Amino acid sequence: MAQPDDMFGDDDYPAYTMGRAAEITGASQDFLRRLDELKLIAPSRSAGGHRRYSRYQLRLAARAREMVDQGTPLEAACRIIILEDQLEEARRQNEEYRRRPEADT
Repeated sequence: MAQPDDMFGDDDYPAYTMGRAAEITGASQDFLRRLDELKLIAPSRSAGGHRRYSRYQLRLAARAREMVDQGTPLEAACRIIILEDQLEEARRQNEEYRRRPEADT
């Protein structure tokens, strides 16, 4: 288990309850449940079975809410965000690959 000092800098640590996540993102709890159903975010569960969200997941939820507020259908917004996330990860991996010395290739 992560030590408390490590958790503050960890964007993936599930620190937020559903109520707090809804408050932070400006979304309803039902909206957050839909994001889970649409597989945009998969919150962790506490020992009691309650959803717990990370900062990274809250950023995705806030982006989805923003897109829906601008008229994008929720399903489309989730798919766009997933694709953007995959593209960013591919770019990051490509950059790491480019930085490797020739001997590693």
